[in-house]
Amino acid sequence: MNETLDTHLQELRRGTVVLACLQLLRSPGYGYSLLEQLEQRGFATDANTLYPLLRRLEKQEYLTSEWNTEEARPRKFYRTSDSGIRLADTLTDEWRSLTTAIASLTSEEN
Repeated sequence: MNETLDTHLQELRRGTVVLACLQLLRSPGYGYSLLEQLEQRGFATDANTLYPLLRRLEKQEYLTSEWNTEEARPRKFYRTSDSGIRLADTLTDEWRSLTTAIASLTSEEN
């Protein structure tokens, strides 16, 4: 792909990864596991994108976190907060509206 297309695809995916994380983290999860889940569902995401996103969503209080130190390797587990669930629900509704609008644009005869 060319650089311009890559830029547009990156912009398109940026918001969808936020929504995907909020949805997936309704059940607690840690960063690497979340990367794998996202990839399995078609949201290939780089760790350099995901970890700052998780920190930002936590700072905005859409995610909560706690450390699990019971295993050999400590892991920070994230979970969607109540306000994050409300945001995810709102974004999902908006996504459905946008999907319908785009479908209507692409199905119209020119």
